[in-house]
Amino acid sequence: MTRAPGARRRAREVVFRLAYQCDLTGDSCAEAWRALSGEERLSEDQRGLVEDVVGVLARRGGEVDRELAQAAEHWPLERLAATDRSVLRVAVAELLGQPGTPARVVVDEAIEIARRYGSEDSGRFVNGVLDRLARRLRPDEF
Repeated sequence: MTRAPGARRRAREVVFRLAYQCDLTGDSCAEAWRALSGEERLSEDQRGLVEDVVGVLARRGGEVDRELAQAAEHWPLERLAATDRSVLRVAVAELLGQPGTPARVVVDEAIEIARRYGSEDSGRFVNGVLDRLARRLRPDEF
């Protein structure tokens, strides 16, 4: 099955927007996705990726934040920009929940989303945190 270029990026951006919304409102990502899912025009593959990552965020959100806090070292999560925190949470959830997706792909996609939605330094920051974390979570891939 061939995928359109950028199709999975679109799914990752949907999850990023959900995570960002939930970060600001305190709502559950699973509930926000249920409310939004009918409005998003996604392929089956895209919808599957969104649902998988949202599921990891819903079930393992504490683990995602612990992994992120450890990798961000001197940056407490509450001090991170909401956009960076959301991009990082989505990428960590994908690293944990999608072992078939290469870690470098997850990291590269997160960097691009951070560059698009974050500050001038977001791409570099996200790269540093995720590189450290991905090497620890998936050492066989590096």
